[in-house]
Amino acid sequence: MTEIISELQHEFTLPFTNPVLIFTILLLIVLLAPILLKRFNVPSIIGLIVAGVIVGPYGLNWIDNSHGGVEMFSTIGLLYIMFIVGLELDLEEFVKHRNKSLTFGFFTFIIPLLIGYPVCHYLLGYDVNASFLTASMFSTHTLVAYPIVSRLGIARNQAVAITVSGTILTDTAVLIILALVLSNNDGGMNPGFLVKLVVSLIAFSVIIFVITPRIARWFFQKADSEKYSNFIFVLFVVFSAGFLVELGGIEPIIGAFAAGLALNKLIPHSSALMNRIEFFGNALFIPIFLISVGMLVDISVVLDGPRTLTVALTLTIVALVGKWLAALATQKTFRYSATQRTLIFGLSSSHAAATLAIILVGYRAGILDEYILNGTIILILLTCIVASIFTQRAGRKIAISEENAPLSPSSIGHFAEEKILVPIANPTNIGYHVHLALLLKDKKSVNPISLLGVVPNNKEAEMNIVNFRKKLQEFVATAQAAEVKVDIITTIDPNPADGITRIARETMTDLVILGWPGKAGLWDKLMGEKIEQIIKYVDKNLWVCHVEQKLISHKRIVVISPPQAEKEEGFGMWVSKVSKLSSELSIPVLHLGHPDTQQIISGQKKSGNFNFQPFQDWDNPLSCGDQIKKDDLIILISAHSGYISHIPILENLPGRLENRFPHYSRIVIYPKQPPAEQLLESDDYIFFIP
Repeated sequence: MTEIISELQHEFTLPFTNPVLIFTILLLIVLLAPILLKRFNVPSIIGLIVAGVIVGPYGLNWIDNSHGGVEMFSTIGLLYIMFIVGLELDLEEFVKHRNKSLTFGFFTFIIPLLIGYPVCHYLLGYDVNASFLTASMFSTHTLVAYPIVSRLGIARNQAVAITVSGTILTDTAVLIILALVLSNNDGGMNPGFLVKLVVSLIAFSVIIFVITPRIARWFFQKADSEKYSNFIFVLFVVFSAGFLVELGGIEPIIGAFAAGLALNKLIPHSSALMNRIEFFGNALFIPIFLISVGMLVDISVVLDGPRTLTVALTLTIVALVGKWLAALATQKTFRYSATQRTLIFGLSSSHAAATLAIILVGYRAGILDEYILNGTIILILLTCIVASIFTQRAGRKIAISEENAPLSPSSIGHFAEEKILVPIANPTNIGYHVHLALLLKDKKSVNPISLLGVVPNNKEAEMNIVNFRKKLQEFVATAQAAEVKVDIITTIDPNPADGITRIARETMTDLVILGWPGKAGLWDKLMGEKIEQIIKYVDKNLWVCHVEQKLISHKRIVVISPPQAEKEEGFGMWVSKVSKLSSELSIPVLHLGHPDTQQIISGQKKSGNFNFQPFQDWDNPLSCGDQIKKDDLIILISAHSGYISHIPILENLPGRLENRFPHYSRIVIYPKQPPAEQLLESDDYIFFIP
């Protein structure tokens, strides 16, 4: 009995050393903190940081922040945040607004530095090295509040994009300043260190941005794109990148962000792989990182004389004022809204990772004293709280404004009720049609993607239905991994074309995705039936697809549309879906068509990735083929016979396109037809562009 009591006392001696017990406490905090604080409308990030303060060595002392397991998860979480930031960054938007990103990076770096140096040197009385290093700390910011904007679905808002880009610019500049100050503190600048830094950056850039994407593209093509091996490969890339830059004397967060940028175009945002990456980060790694930040906070330092409190409050005020002025300057320069200014301030005002790195290194080198160290820890807690509150408020306003943006009459209720139907002739040869449907589906739609099988009416009909459902279970699992609902519809019909038409109408489908019919020269056949039947009678948005390679392997989308394509009722739908596909794959769109069509497309909200080149030679439409390059995804906008944009040459153009580009991915889109009664009432068409 005595031995049992002694063993229990040992297990529950503070701080706890049993890794199982420590991990259990961390999981309990991750589980309960957001739930408890949600009632008080407090962001979960604050709850996790406060929980870290309570259980940390300066609180109840349950967990020592030097414990290997906590430190490892904290490091993983920090790198994970930076990796997801790079992965979710809209590269096309970044390139388009790179000047804005550079401008914000300059403001958020120089303004806090100019304010901080005189305060530290003249008001607090520190020497040049200490003042310069502490002031540079004000310029840094850690994207602690980034999970908030990611969860709200506004990660691609322009204000978020430039803030993220500015983070890397400022942190990189500050880390270089740290190296220079350390070199100066040791007796003078060390040219050897500068050479090592430049060489390391060049070598790292080649490895990450040139070699890694090629290896990743090859790996994703050879491996099953939705298996766990891809997730392990991604983790390997992230932490290898962090280790490589660390060898060169650079903070590993820069490597993790660079890894996200390198893999950005290879991981679609609606894929199962992306879902797994976000799930593990948001469920485990990032929350434990936030807890570890709280464990660094020593509230008792406030009681350690007026000097500590003075330094802490001064540092906090200067840090927040500097970031607010940087956000204000950015807003005034680019005429952003007040809400976007608040969002920029919220994201850029939190200090954690880079700040800690700078202050701890400076403290250990004897440049900074314990007052700066303790004051910085208080600054971290206060700025994280302020950042979370401001980001939450501004993010909610932006998310609500985007969700409540005015829609045209034809699009009201569309996204919430969008239905996609994927008819499948042969489950063993489904190709990439389900993956295409996953990328095209609007996340706001509550309806599942429907996989349709039409079997002939014979004695084996029931057995064929059972076999069809069994063969499609793998694709159902793929969709579920991406948190997309999929259902399987089977029907008996002697004519597959009639079955597809009937089900499309019964389910009130918005978009039908069909496979390309057979080999070259057999355009008029689909599953043994004439495709004209489906084109004629399916009055939906119809996509006929031949995907030659994995969707992530394409480098550009080329859209070819006939004159007056903008006057078809389904015009807004295909523009929106092509834009979404472009965004998911992070590739640009080249539109070849009439200038009037291009003018209307350019006015759409979701046409940011479109580039335009006029094309009107419809006597010889394949003359535009010279614009098509290897790894292009070709999309031809056709039209139903008898409708506004229909011209006779469209009838055989899909077959000619197949003969000209037999090994290219091709999609032919037939926009939705107007209701029959509308045709009877008038020869003019009213169209709406969502």
